[in-house]
Amino acid sequence: MGLQQERAAGIAAVRAAAMVCRNVQQHWVHPDTLEKKDRSPVTVADYASQAVVCAQLAAATAQIPVVGEEDARELRQEAEVLEKVVAQVTTVREGASSAEVLAWIDLGGSAASGRFWTLDPIDGTKGFLRKEQYAIALGLIEDGQVQLGVLGCPQLAGPDGDGVLFVAERGQGTVSQSLFGADTTETTCSVSAVADLAQARFCESVESGHSDQSASAQIARKLGIANEPVRLDSQVKYGALARGDAEIYLRLPTRADYREKIWDHAAGAIVMEEAGGRVTDVRGLPLDFGRGRQLEENRGVIASNGRYHDQILAVVQQVLGT
Repeated sequence: MGLQQERAAGIAAVRAAAMVCRNVQQHWVHPDTLEKKDRSPVTVADYASQAVVCAQLAAATAQIPVVGEEDARELRQEAEVLEKVVAQVTTVREGASSAEVLAWIDLGGSAASGRFWTLDPIDGTKGFLRKEQYAIALGLIEDGQVQLGVLGCPQLAGPDGDGVLFVAERGQGTVSQSLFGADTTETTCSVSAVADLAQARFCESVESGHSDQSASAQIARKLGIANEPVRLDSQVKYGALARGDAEIYLRLPTRADYREKIWDHAAGAIVMEEAGGRVTDVRGLPLDFGRGRQLEENRGVIASNGRYHDQILAVVQQVLGT
């Protein structure tokens, strides 16, 4: 039977959320937003995005719970913020009430077990506030494995320059299409064919706190890679690798007790894998999405075009002392 219903619902949900997020970013984010440490635009967009996605999924796949990053407890105490959130939701869901919006957001509070959606309504908040890269990331998990990923990248340039939507289904490959344009023609995604490790390019986070970038630089030197890294926020990095813009993404642990959140990698990991790449943790273990809201059994993430993954792993383990 496949995942036709879930796939259609996920695409519709991410498209609607992307429209809301783009509207907030274009009209509310200003050059001094980060300088003033004003997080109100991303707060509104975060809540509105989760509300829109959960509403769409509830209508089309009500039997599948959602594990989201946000809940509405604090929002219930912020009348002014709630009013702005509702205003944004109504741009794509006309007539939505405050009570409905709060209820939709709270649908994301389900337990992470069995078969469920996991959602990051805005992955890459700093990128969003810089008017740079961010993503709406939705994954469908079943028994610890991602079966479907929908990754909306509003700021990533596509063929028509209007954002890119990546869709990956287990065993069916990864495709991309315009996120906002009327033409939804699909393009099959394939990882880079670069076989010479010295010619590979790293894709790294803009925010240094997200990964140990000094270790990454050391690993690059040991691998003989001199190319400057491609720096992008959020799970957009997975999409970039899936279409061949770079070959390696390292998210190295910044402390021993840190565990990655499932919504930070679910959609991106399957997008990368189904494009022909390989994704593991720093010990070479597959990512296990069946341990709750975090990747409890994994440390860090390594994604590559697969051709030299084992070689990368060996150097990573040498540098990290694992």
